Amino acid sequence: MNKHAFYPVILAGGSGTRFWPRSRRKLAKQVLALDGKQTMIQKTMERLLPLGTEKDFWVITNEFVGEEIKRQLPAIPAPQVIVEPEPRNTAPAIGLAAFLLEKLAPESIIGMFPADHVIADEKKFRKVLQRAIEIAGREDHIVVMGVQPARAETGYGYIETGEKLESELFRVKRFTEKPNQQRAEEFVAAGNYYWNSGIFVWSARTLTRALREHLSETAPYLEQIAATWGTKDFDKTFASLYPKCENISIDYAVLEPRSAKGEHSSKLFCLRVDFGWNDLGSWAALYEHHAVCQKDEQKNVTQSKGCYVVNATGNYIYAPEKFVAAVGVHNLVVVETDDAILVTTREQSQDVGKIVKYLNDKKLTDLV
Repeated sequence: MNKHAFYPVILAGGSGTRFWPRSRRKLAKQVLALDGKQTMIQKTMERLLPLGTEKDFWVITNEFVGEEIKRQLPAIPAPQVIVEPEPRNTAPAIGLAAFLLEKLAPESIIGMFPADHVIADEKKFRKVLQRAIEIAGREDHIVVMGVQPARAETGYGYIETGEKLESELFRVKRFTEKPNQQRAEEFVAAGNYYWNSGIFVWSARTLTRALREHLSETAPYLEQIAATWGTKDFDKTFASLYPKCENISIDYAVLEPRSAKGEHSSKLFCLRVDFGWNDLGSWAALYEHHAVCQKDEQKNVTQSKGCYVVNATGNYIYAPEKFVAAVGVHNLVVVETDDAILVTTREQSQDVGKIVKYLNDKKLTDLV
């Protein structure tokens, strides 16, 4: 057992625009059941529960899904489902959790977990996580889980690793945000680059120190907000100061400047993992996940009341209340809800978020 108290922090503030029309502001991707009967955030909590109790969990989310998350995760103390007054990206979100936990449990180790990931081998995941907690508790260590690239993916950030220290453990040379196709191919060919899973483990104290150093204008706001936790002034202080925080990801705010110190000085470590990680970022990613699970010879994934297929391959079709017939079509994504229908190709499904921008621009808010 790890001697450090472990607190999972689930980041659930995204709007899931690339899963429109199923994902809406008030029913975003993280609170949808995209992979089975449980919602994404329920699955995230369930896989972490053996490493802590419900009272150890914290969730950072937005005003649109905050109440739904409290409904779906009733065992988490309601005050620990923190609803941002305004979205400010992952650095202020996880940073606020770090300042709060440094105040409440100074020796705590924090795990940062996006609410919308799929993990195939949860037992292996927990074993790796226990190791990450132990490494993060040694010193000012920051541990990131790196996934062996399956392809030259341009939708993920990459971790360049250096010296190997132990089995599956490497020093980090640098983080690179989403590359173009050529660079992604070069990274995969090099053999020492891994997908950035977005799962990080560090002590609360390590992260607050890093934020004070690398995000010096925002850190005092977060510290002031945390100082009012548990008092009648918290909501007012949170609403007043949080929007002043820089809108920036933890990768850009902390990890990249920290890696610039050099692999032997940054105290950044990458654990290479192989537990069936999938970042369900688009309809195409969801198709690929389901296609692995169900062995349809024509590689169609359909959720419907019945289906008839003729010379149709590689399609993702979601129309749970309808009979679906697919004839002579290939690699399509078709998604039906009560008030909208999406038709695109798997290749173009990353652009679905543009529809939400269009709907907002046209003030068609009922569809957002």
